[in-house]
Amino acid sequence: MFEFFIARRYLKSKSGKFFSSGATTAIAGIFVGVAAIIIVLSVMNGFHQELKNRILGLTPHIIITKYSYEPINNYDSLLTIIRTYPGIASVEPFVYSKTIIRKESTSDGIIVRGIMNNSGTQIIDLKKNIIQGNFDISKDNIILGIDLARSVGARVGDDISLVAPFAGEATPLGFLPKVKRYNVAGIFDAGMYDYNATLVYVGLKNLQDFLAMGDAITGFEIKLKDINNTIKISRGIRQKLQFPYRVQDWVSMNRNIFTALRLEKIVTFIVLVLIVLVAAFGIIGMLVTMVIRKTKEIGILNAMGTTKKSIVKIFILTGFLIGVIGTVSGTIFGVAVSLILDRYRIINLPGDVYFIKNLPVQVELSDVLLVFAVALIISLLSTIYPAYKASKLTPVEAIRNE
Repeated sequence: MFEFFIARRYLKSKSGKFFSSGATTAIAGIFVGVAAIIIVLSVMNGFHQELKNRILGLTPHIIITKYSYEPINNYDSLLTIIRTYPGIASVEPFVYSKTIIRKESTSDGIIVRGIMNNSGTQIIDLKKNIIQGNFDISKDNIILGIDLARSVGARVGDDISLVAPFAGEATPLGFLPKVKRYNVAGIFDAGMYDYNATLVYVGLKNLQDFLAMGDAITGFEIKLKDINNTIKISRGIRQKLQFPYRVQDWVSMNRNIFTALRLEKIVTFIVLVLIVLVAAFGIIGMLVTMVIRKTKEIGILNAMGTTKKSIVKIFILTGFLIGVIGTVSGTIFGVAVSLILDRYRIINLPGDVYFIKNLPVQVELSDVLLVFAVALIISLLSTIYPAYKASKLTPVEAIRNE
């Protein structure tokens, strides 16, 4: 192809062995922009995925309760309906309550959850998050979050007390608080401060007795076979149970967090695209300079019968080749760096600031393809003005001006 041959010659230096300085600068600009976008987006994807895993570590896929968390009695028929719904892996009852934890003279408000002894592995990954002691909620054992344990000064093996303000006996002056002693069997680290500072776990039956609930429960925790069907299944269960039951899934319970993260990713992408736009101006400047320097050659080509359409193609191909080379090399470099960071986790993060110790990275094909396409489109658009300017030169004026 004649136009491609000329365009390739225009990119080379006078020696013909390397790219010209202008072409090298333009390629480097595209390269840096594309690589930066891919690496930054991959790091953000890694943080989002890590946060999602942390949330799901202590959050069931779906929770079914009554409005205002009223106790559910005689729930066998309800449990049968839930278990027969397709897509559900396991269902376990739980008890939820806000109460007070106390150790000697230190106290704090907490959320206590009573779960089945096997729920730490079936519904949530609590057992995997134990960093001290063991996952044991039998008898009067309790499991605390690490930040809560620090705030009240509790260690594994210590005795602490739970205080239920309205679970005691009624008197003319009101309810007497009910106090029960527990032994700290384990301490977990969920990687999120809100969980570590407020959550404690005890056995289901133990908490029912402590709160004088009898056999009543607060609701059901559900784990799905495929987490991608969460919204569909939760909507189906909601339509089946209806009022007074409330069906919440992990997506809706954390909607604000993930919406903010998604918006942050979009804004970051837009800002980083500006790097590619700056590089595109480099392509425009290089091509305009090339048109001025090649004025005589353009005039000769016109005099030899080369059409304006071919002149336009030559300069569009010249700029587009710069974009292709910079985009391809930047994409390869960005993906390679991201994969290396993901594989070896060589960048450490301060554990007291972030909820993870190493920089998480996750490369998503959709992001790579989007960056690749945007960079090529910007590169192509940047060639239009210089190519149009070159096509407007007339043979006589071009040669005379030289």
